[in-house]
Amino acid sequence: MTMIRLTIALGFTALTAACGKKAETPVAAETNQAAPAAAMSGDMGNMAMAPAATAPIKAKGHGKVTAIDKTAGTITLDHGPIPEAKWPAMTMTFKAAPAVTGAAKVGEKVDFDVTLTGSAGEVTAIQKQP
Repeated sequence: MTMIRLTIALGFTALTAACGKKAETPVAAETNQAAPAAAMSGDMGNMAMAPAATAPIKAKGHGKVTAIDKTAGTITLDHGPIPEAKWPAMTMTFKAAPAVTGAAKVGEKVDFDVTLTGSAGEVTAIQKQP
């Protein structure tokens, strides 16, 4: 009976001692999970991040109409730089309302207002250049 008590007492002592230990963090490769944030260190400046939601930017542009697709609701403009978007001169297709696509003709030089959301834009107004 004494032997049983001694075995139980030793087992209990071992269990309580183990309770005070911190569990070791598994290696990411073993668990197929990322390491906890506290374990990360180093420069993360080049880490790919999801783009932040940004408010639409209102901008103005100047260019030449190269195509109009009234069915798709688009207008293609060969435009100069658009500083508000940090865009160089390029040819780009924009979404456009029927009032815009109906007011312009291919080949015309135009001034236009555009609302930029991310890398996309929508022409909201267009005027033929004199």
